[in-house]
Formats: sequence, structure tokens, C-alpha cells
Amino acid sequence: MADYPLEYYEFFVKFNEGDYYTCHDLLEEIWLTDKENYFLKGMLQMTVALYHYSYGNVKGARMMMEAARHYIQKYRPFYWGVNLEEVNEFIESCLAIIPSEIDRVSFDKVNQLPKLPMFLLYLQDDI
Repeated sequence: MADYPLEYYEFFVKFNEGDYYTCHDLLEEIWLTDKENYFLKGMLQMTVALYHYSYGNVKGARMMMEAARHYIQKYRPFYWGVNLEEVNEFIESCLAIIPSEIDRVSFDKVNQLPKLPMFLLYLQDDI
């Protein structure tokens, strides 16, 4: 398996725990040193989308998920130990669920938003 920055390994743990705010920080730290790596930017945008959705910023979630989809396309099907076909399928599922007719709900009504699918992200050996 390739060697990645320590923050990248930590990202997988935090993602699978649902700590999307920390995921953003971990990926941003790597991306700021490698701004040509739009795979990282796409993954970062996906975590930002999940974070936005968790507190009711529906429009922000939708926009960030669309950006994530855009950024990962040229890296499919597999990059940096990630099966991007699975990630793309997750993003498409989320975009189909995230309401398009509302921009925001108050935090006390977040639990009334449609639930996004559960998705676990794994670092895999390069294929």
C-alpha cells in the first residue's frame, strides 16, 4: 500500500465515525500543500456537504455535493486507495435525496430532513 500523509489515514477513521467537520480539517491540511490534487478537493467538498446537511444548510449541502461529484470524475474508478465508483454512487444517492425545494431548515428540525444513506469509506490497496 502506498504511503499517504498521516492526516489522510485519520480522515478515514473520522469519516466512518461521522465527524465530518474534522474530516474537512484533515483533508484541507493535505490539499493546501497539493492544490493540483482535485481528488482531495472533491473528497473535502463531500465531507463539507455532509456537515452542512447535518445542521440544516440544505442548499450548501447540495452545492458542495455537486462540486464533489465534479471534482472526483477524472480520478475514477480508483485513486489514492479509494474506490471512486462507490463514492460516486454515494454522492448520486445523496443528491437524489437532498431536497431541492428548500434551502435551509432550523437546527431543531434537522431530524425531519430525509436521511442520507449510510456510507463507510475504506482505504484499499492500489489496484
